[in-house]
Amino acid sequence: MKREETVDYHIKSAWHAISRMYNQKAVLEDFTTAIGFVLININSKEGTPATKIAPLMGLEARSLTRMLKSMEEKGLIFKKPDPVDKRSVRIFLTPEGKRKKEISVKTIKEFNEQVREVVSEEELNDFFMVFQKINQVLENIQSETINPNAYENLYEL
Repeated sequence: MKREETVDYHIKSAWHAISRMYNQKAVLEDFTTAIGFVLININSKEGTPATKIAPLMGLEARSLTRMLKSMEEKGLIFKKPDPVDKRSVRIFLTPEGKRKKEISVKTIKEFNEQVREVVSEEELNDFFMVFQKINQVLENIQSETINPNAYENLYEL
């Protein structure tokens, strides 16, 4: 099988191209795609519990901690104790964080509008359905990896 015939090759190459495009736009405003995605996942009015951001982005909490610290140092976010759960911290956007969030949202919307100009609604629906199925395959693979004994008797000789 040639690499161009594999599903993961197309997903990876498309994502890298999208990421490069997002980063080229973000660098003009002195931030990164990763920071933009974090900003998008923070509620502009109520803030967001720090513990909720990583799962929204599909990240480990450890990975996000360093990024949040950097974002705080850059003046994009600030932390406040959660008024309900004093053990928890909520992340809020500064005015500059809100401005960069708006840039991120606008960039994503513009890209999606450009895609929709060349891809029909039917093709997009098919695309989304294919990705749902790919995600189902991935979930199955992960559950088999997490619980390999579930299939113990399946391969008896």
